[in-house]
Amino acid sequence: MVTHPPPANGSDAPDRGALQALYRARAAHYDDELKPFEPLRQTAIERLRLQPGQTVLDVGCGTGLSFAPLLQRLGHQGHIVGIEQCADMLVRARERLTPAQRQQVKLVQASAEGARWRGQADAALLHFTHDIVCRPAALDQVFAHLKPGARVVATGLQWAPPWAVAVNAFVLGAALYSISTLNGLERPWSGLEQRLQDFEVTPEWMGGVYIASGVKRPSTA
Repeated sequence: MVTHPPPANGSDAPDRGALQALYRARAAHYDDELKPFEPLRQTAIERLRLQPGQTVLDVGCGTGLSFAPLLQRLGHQGHIVGIEQCADMLVRARERLTPAQRQQVKLVQASAEGARWRGQADAALLHFTHDIVCRPAALDQVFAHLKPGARVVATGLQWAPPWAVAVNAFVLGAALYSISTLNGLERPWSGLEQRLQDFEVTPEWMGGVYIASGVKRPSTA
């Protein structure tokens, strides 16, 4: 198991070197590691309320586990923009696509704030992407490529109530294995709340995981 501590200086800036090393090491068995979380993925995708022919941003797409259920809802005319900074993860994401699906899925190897592509999307999925959801610059870039009224759904770890000791032990272990900082785990969705209307956040897994959703405000960049 590859682990890394939160930054010693308390900064919420991601340690990109540590993240790249972490996800390179996890790429080969990432799909198996995520199996217990698949029901959460399905719930998050359902809450996107996608329509055939739409375009969705899969931010921090990893190995592309969301591609098939997204394409099932988007149909043959829909499109996905998958953003992932780890090359090893993106190789596996590309490998899971059929030749026809590769015409519908654009893969962008970059950080969320550094990614560049054309057009605006109808929706965005951020599935267990704490280091993206908690960075204002990353959210600014994502929201700049969303249409007004675009639906956004995010899932991720959060601290459960203090009395839920066992749950928070799980959150701590999962966080040290998957994110660069523990900062923001009290309200990891707060940046989304500022940018979305009709915002809703629901606790899952006894409060150790959240699903947040809403629609982009007309004035949000």
